[in-house]
Amino acid sequence: MSSLTYDLTLAGLSVGSAAALTGIGLVVTYRSTGVLNFAHGAIAMVCAYALRQFVVEWGWPLWAGATVTLLVLAPGIGMLLERFVFRPLSVLGGDPAQTLVASIGVFVLLVGGAALLWGQGARDDAPELVSADPWGQLAVALVLVAAVGAVIRWTRFGRELRAVVDDRQLAVLGGIDADRVAAAGWAFGSFTAGLTGVLLAPYVRLDPYGLPLLVMEVVAVAVVARMRSLPVAVLTALAIGVAQSQLTRLHPSGWGAPLLQAVGTNLFVVALLIAALVMPSVGKRDALPRTAGARVPTPPGAWIVAIVLFLLPLGFAGSDLHTSVQVPALGVVLLSLVVVTGRGGQISLGQAAYAGLGALFTALLAAGRFPGLPRLPELAALTLAVVLVAPLGLLTGWPAISRRGLALALATFAVGVGVSRFVFAQPYAIAGLSLGRPAGFEGDRAYYVLELALLAAALLATWLLRRGRTGRALAAMRDHESGASAAGVQVPSLKLLAFVSGAALAALGGGMLGMGLRAFDPAAYDPVRGLLWFAAVVVLGADSTLGALAAAALLVGLDAGARGGVAAALIGVLAVLVGRFPAGPYEALRSATTRLRPGRGARLTEQGARVRRVLRPAGPEPAPSPTLTGLTASTTHRTPRAPEAASDAQSPQEPPAPDYGTPIPAPALTTHNLQARYDGFAALQDITLTVPPAHITAVVGPNGAGKSTLFHCLAGTHRPAQGQVRLGTRDITHLAAHARTRLGIARTFQQLAVFPSLTVAENVRVGAEQGRLQDPSAVERSLRLLGLDGPVRSLPAADLPTGTLRRVELARALAGAPRVLLLDEPAAGLDTAEVTALARILKALAADGMALLVVEHDLDLVADLADTVHVMTAGRIVASGPPGRVLDVLDTAGTREAPA
Repeated sequence: MSSLTYDLTLAGLSVGSAAALTGIGLVVTYRSTGVLNFAHGAIAMVCAYALRQFVVEWGWPLWAGATVTLLVLAPGIGMLLERFVFRPLSVLGGDPAQTLVASIGVFVLLVGGAALLWGQGARDDAPELVSADPWGQLAVALVLVAAVGAVIRWTRFGRELRAVVDDRQLAVLGGIDADRVAAAGWAFGSFTAGLTGVLLAPYVRLDPYGLPLLVMEVVAVAVVARMRSLPVAVLTALAIGVAQSQLTRLHPSGWGAPLLQAVGTNLFVVALLIAALVMPSVGKRDALPRTAGARVPTPPGAWIVAIVLFLLPLGFAGSDLHTSVQVPALGVVLLSLVVVTGRGGQISLGQAAYAGLGALFTALLAAGRFPGLPRLPELAALTLAVVLVAPLGLLTGWPAISRRGLALALATFAVGVGVSRFVFAQPYAIAGLSLGRPAGFEGDRAYYVLELALLAAALLATWLLRRGRTGRALAAMRDHESGASAAGVQVPSLKLLAFVSGAALAALGGGMLGMGLRAFDPAAYDPVRGLLWFAAVVVLGADSTLGALAAAALLVGLDAGARGGVAAALIGVLAVLVGRFPAGPYEALRSATTRLRPGRGARLTEQGARVRRVLRPAGPEPAPSPTLTGLTASTTHRTPRAPEAASDAQSPQEPPAPDYGTPIPAPALTTHNLQARYDGFAALQDITLTVPPAHITAVVGPNGAGKSTLFHCLAGTHRPAQGQVRLGTRDITHLAAHARTRLGIARTFQQLAVFPSLTVAENVRVGAEQGRLQDPSAVERSLRLLGLDGPVRSLPAADLPTGTLRRVELARALAGAPRVLLLDEPAAGLDTAEVTALARILKALAADGMALLVVEHDLDLVADLADTVHVMTAGRIVASGPPGRVLDVLDTAGTREAPA
């Protein structure tokens, strides 16, 4: 081995060892708590600053400063975070989305706090804890891996850790103190973060923004290890470190040389991009569902106050006016997050990249340096920049089709880091670049007027995306993605629309920000600032345009009127508290005011009073409560399929039924030799069945028999390994769920799939708008059929009773005029009267010619409802026939109660 190769290998091992420490900490924290600690880099930075403070500023011996930093401060930070931030989130329900926001909030809080304490300038005098010789750092990493592996494998704590990782609730029931395990995981993860920070600080720029981002770039090693394997994380870190070091000997030439050099010096970023975009998940707990609720109403007069406040700067002068110019521009950028995250429900940590690209493209176009295009006036350059950047939203929109939650958060963060490193930090793109303002708007006051006009246009675009059919579809996707797809919403296309629209708005705001500053400043669009923007929008109301405007004013105003870091610290505090007040500060303030208001006893809330009026209307003749029980007469008006139904239908006391439409012969839904697997396990084996029209088919069987898998194959949410699913003569095996809905296959869910932020009527309207037929009367007909056409229609679906929500879900399915209806345990959560009424509705639908498949545990309901029953066991159909004969066989075998 040559001397150069050997020296570069040693340098790579040094970098790889520090990256390995980060990977170890992230994996241990994730395995013990289920949290990907986005604050890992910020903890590393704080510990590096603390060691410098002890040794350089206060004159402590290095060993004393290192002992306090690594054995007291770092673990203490982790234990404080676990106790006061993440444990309360777990107690309050453990919503992973709120946990992610809280983790980002801790990152922002620590960065802002460090900027307040130590300033924003870079320091180059951090003490050196271990010599530059890589063997010391490598030894530290290997010893830690061996120690952690031994503890996990051979100690009682390790067994408890594995139990908590496999099933936290079951571990708690078994007597394991999961909080103690989580605290230990956080303490060790923070220790490794602190160790990484003090080892890296002497060799990199020590500042509140650079070091945290550098540490977070190497999260790729933990992703490659799938957040589980410590040896894989260490080996990956060492391999990337050595490869990155060896690539420095290459000196490419030509037009692509700067980009190739950037790739060679940022190999961890390349690994992060590949790992985040190629690997669809990073662990079993990577899904981050959004906890949706009724939309918080805008305070009265809030828009008037906002308009007045945004017009006030027109009376400013000098530096105050110059600072105010940034507010409308940043407001437009934050509106992009309202579209993507607030309305679309997609986590996007890379919006700063699109804002920066908007500013960069505007500057290049205005300077005549954009390849293949002439020099353009500034306003035309801004317009074209938005058009050029919008399609780049597919960089994050396309991964969003198959990713969600943590995997999507990592993918968007990786794109933001990649753009920052490979575009904004390269001199070939930004050298000598300046940016002017449009002709006639050179002055701050005139430019502010132009910004207000552009902000108004952005608000209008955001408003349009929140209204009508598209707005309801976006809200449905945000509230319940699977339910939206089952209602016919084209979720992949809608995700792309959200990201492309968000990229366009971010580019517009970024270009406005650049023209306001009269320069393209890469630091204004770095990934850390993107995390700050995301946290600010979430804590001030992700679905609120007013919240975005308030966040913009807050961020600009605090940073301009106080010491740098105040805005980040405040947003960090609010983000840490987001689990307690998920609807935002306004809702928290309103709740606190309500609690403090003196009263004479318990009172219903406004929504509770509305629900009481719906359920118990006043009057001399109380109307029946809006349950399924009141619908029996109105659903049996067509030709009955059984003698007992006929007697009911012909009863003169029954009121006339609403017409559900002209019956259309439904095609049969069939499967042929269907096989399905999960991780090699055969969940279905050679399933062949037919769901004929005008017929109710039931599937029963014990838990684990394969009923749910069969249901998912029919609904389009799981693709079988072999076999076919046909609707009539058409093969639909490979069609997505929303495509099957538009062919006439509707479904309901075992766990309620309603859209809480929409009203009852809007929930049903989503099904009518996205279903097989576009019938203007479908919404009213479905509401009337299910007894939802009273005052309840205007109530938000959030917090309504289970029986009412079951009707809402069924009404939404019927509003799309389906020909085949798949029902997954439709009686779950209903009382006896509601179950009886539901059975009569389903019989009436079958009498109208609809094909129905019911997967149900209630065998008494199956006996009363079904024409044909299929019994499944171990992925096979073992018995089929009329319910009387099949269920009698189960009784004879003593297994009738087994499915329950």
